[in-house]
Amino acid sequence: MAELLKVEHLEKSYGDKQVLHDICFDVAEGSVVVLLGPSGSGKSTLIRCLNGLEEFQSGSIVFNGKPVQPSQKVWRRLRQEIGMVFQSYDLFPNLTVMENILLGPVKVQKRKKDEAAKQALSLLKEVGMEQYAAAYPRELSGGQKQRVAIVRALELNPKLMLFDEVTASLDPEMVRGVLEIILRLAKNNMTMIVVTHEMNFARQIADKILFLEDGNILEQTAGNQFFTKPQTIRAQKFLESMEF
Repeated sequence: MAELLKVEHLEKSYGDKQVLHDICFDVAEGSVVVLLGPSGSGKSTLIRCLNGLEEFQSGSIVFNGKPVQPSQKVWRRLRQEIGMVFQSYDLFPNLTVMENILLGPVKVQKRKKDEAAKQALSLLKEVGMEQYAAAYPRELSGGQKQRVAIVRALELNPKLMLFDEVTASLDPEMVRGVLEIILRLAKNNMTMIVVTHEMNFARQIADKILFLEDGNILEQTAGNQFFTKPQTIRAQKFLESMEF
């Protein structure tokens, strides 16, 4: 598989506090990389660096064969190819579901509204939300809002999807529906980087696991190997502490 993303020696600090140390990894096209680790290990900061939402101080990112020269203009363009879904849905409350979804493709990508709306309806149908196209976010449950946020990101036809703890703020009964959508994307060979605390889900989906602690990658292993034979004592203890 071709390499879609390569991160080399990435370092990130907030003032004097360094939060990411010499991060190196790559993501093959069509694969799923899962970031695991205790809270505060740097997972969300790392994933936000990959979308230009956090600046990094040194190191490099190569996306789709081209080095990323960090600037607002470059990141604005790249966000059309690197979709991201957060735990806070970030939908515009004054816009309907359809209007939220069409904002990016019509305003940013300059696509025809009819064509974009047709794709949006198809995507909404895939996630069981087509009947809510005219609804406002306040009329939706948390799980429904998260589905809309995923559709909004997919509508831009990204090459890479980033998911940052997308089920963290959902009721347990809503979690499964959202995870099933991501699982389906994985089966359709969508390239993804996923931050999650859902261990069973991570085990099903991961081609590669990056295990982080204190801003360092302690372990970088194939998904099935990480759960059966972790390389480090720290990863072993982490797995033992998780119920799955």
